[in-house]
Amino acid sequence: MQSDLANLRNIGIMAHIDAGKTTLTERILFYTGVSHAMGEVHFGSAVMDWMVQERERGITITSAATTCFWRDHRVNIIDTPGHVDFTIEVERSLRVLDGAIAVFTAVEGVEPQSETVWKQAERYHVPRIAFINKMDRVGADFAAAVESIRVRLGANAVPFQLPIGEEDRFRGVIDLVRMVALLWDDTALGASFREAPIPEDLQLEAEEARERLLDAVAAEDEALLEAYLEGHPIPEDRLRLAARKCVNTGVCVPVFCGSAFKNKGVQPLLDAVVDYLPSPLDVPPLVGRDPENESRSLVRRPSEDEPFCALAFKIQTDPYVGTLTYLRVYSGRLEAGSVALNPRTGKRERIGRLLQMHANKRDDITVATAGNIVAAAGLRQVATGDTLCDQKQPIVLEAMTFPEPVIWMAIEPMTKVDEEKLTAALAKLTEEDPTFRVKVDKDSGQTVIAGMGELHLDIMCDRLDREFKVQCQVGRPQVAYRETVSATAVGEGLFKRQTGGRGQYGHVKVRVEPSATGSGNSFVDETVGGVIPKEFIKPALDGARESMDRGVLAGFQMVDVKCALVDGSFHDVDSSDIAFRVAGSMAVQEAVRAASPILLEPIMKVEISVPEEYTGAVIGDLSGRRGAVNRMEARPGAQVIGADVPLASMFGYATDLRSATQGRASFTMQFERYADVPANVSQEIVGRLRGY
Repeated sequence: MQSDLANLRNIGIMAHIDAGKTTLTERILFYTGVSHAMGEVHFGSAVMDWMVQERERGITITSAATTCFWRDHRVNIIDTPGHVDFTIEVERSLRVLDGAIAVFTAVEGVEPQSETVWKQAERYHVPRIAFINKMDRVGADFAAAVESIRVRLGANAVPFQLPIGEEDRFRGVIDLVRMVALLWDDTALGASFREAPIPEDLQLEAEEARERLLDAVAAEDEALLEAYLEGHPIPEDRLRLAARKCVNTGVCVPVFCGSAFKNKGVQPLLDAVVDYLPSPLDVPPLVGRDPENESRSLVRRPSEDEPFCALAFKIQTDPYVGTLTYLRVYSGRLEAGSVALNPRTGKRERIGRLLQMHANKRDDITVATAGNIVAAAGLRQVATGDTLCDQKQPIVLEAMTFPEPVIWMAIEPMTKVDEEKLTAALAKLTEEDPTFRVKVDKDSGQTVIAGMGELHLDIMCDRLDREFKVQCQVGRPQVAYRETVSATAVGEGLFKRQTGGRGQYGHVKVRVEPSATGSGNSFVDETVGGVIPKEFIKPALDGARESMDRGVLAGFQMVDVKCALVDGSFHDVDSSDIAFRVAGSMAVQEAVRAASPILLEPIMKVEISVPEEYTGAVIGDLSGRRGAVNRMEARPGAQVIGADVPLASMFGYATDLRSATQGRASFTMQFERYADVPANVSQEIVGRLRGY
């Protein structure tokens, strides 16, 4: 078991959109013998992009898991999307992975979504190696790409390879650990390469790069440092061992290079996965909580002898086997047909079938052991982020956090028949994707869907049509505004009813005040002297919490507000839970009205790559959209403009940008933060939403 775990790697491939993640995965599958033909994204034949929408659009939408073998090591790979609308797929994949390959292009280097996925990996302490892809493209610059990793990501990027040639002259790499050149011929689809001496014109550069590599790695290994300082030759195995330690502790990020599309540099990258990324044994033991005593920590080690424990990180609807639940098994073993406990629901779940996934294909297996990633069929009440564990030794693992949707639109079925199907289909989609929300608007009675962007909702509507055969009409996308308060105020709520017999009485005073941006809402009890009995404190705060779901300006959810229960009164006979709940809600509404409520809007981080001659026009257009340009950077043949722009101004921007630049500019956009809406704009929005 221990040797099996030592030879296991659970890795993800993450990057900005169009950096070549899926192409790289396809090459890995080909060279490891899983696929007998290379899939290509642009031909719609990529194995890992199995959804119809992925093949049509040439983008990855859902993370796909597969397994391959390299040098007697089992490698579980998850290929993740690059588009920010599907960032949840990256989030939940990184939560269960032991290591990752971060892919960057040799032309653009670090891009906006690169920063996002890097931060996600930092949050889960996932060790990374970097792969500079597309070394064959015009404008490729390995040194600039490495520098962008250092500057924009703050990472200690250390080249473990140097390219031999760039752009159309790229033909191989220099391995700085072994100090040999690896050259690929353009025949045999890159399956074979040859070793050669380092070209003379690159010898000095290679020696200097190796010195820097030794400097970075030796600092973490005293014996190696001593040998290095005394000028002794460093054995390759010793160097790899020290480098592995550096990667696992986050001291450095090894950088490799190649061209996945031109089949160069993939095999050494696989060697690096085996040599430098951690096995489940190298990762610190998992710490969870006792569900019956939340203050008590429990530890699970990656061993078959430990009690069973797994995390459900993805739910997928499958037309043949029903609901598939992807599990990362952290300890113990799980057998098909066995029963596990879900501590969140307190219910037992029978494991109908266990499957080893390869994109959308699957193989039945009888048992899953610690360290592995599998899918289970037949689970009924398991949600993304739930723990499954041994019934006799329960544990709750840290749940995942999901970003709030920033865009919404109304949806309605075309016919009465579609109405029932729509409800069931939307329930399945929300089960699969925690960033996709569905609600019924209280005022209009309309069904409203919310997501992370226009593309996200577009894909969901497409899936309703193709997968669930539901015909729908959709409204225009709308911005998910928020409301908050900008001052401190006190409000009073008195709920009093007397209708003969026992009445209702609840009296509450609350104070609301702004709290730090992004801190969320907080509710505290500051009453003294028993002015409100203990049993009515919780109902009063629950009523206050419920009233925050609907702000006083335009009915949007309130955020970043601190609400304190400060005073009140009660009646010996007539007071009840419901009376204090209503009074708490009334008090908050009154306090918020007096606390100078303001509207907040989502601000997007936009990066535009535009030819020099159109720079002025693009910046002028951004200003007209209330955008603030905060960065400009020259790249070969283009200017990169970074700006913060309100989401409300960005609908239809792709078309406008193409028109203004003759189709030569491109842009990316991701959610950055919520910010105050200017007073004049706020009045206009509130007036429009209220219908006057």
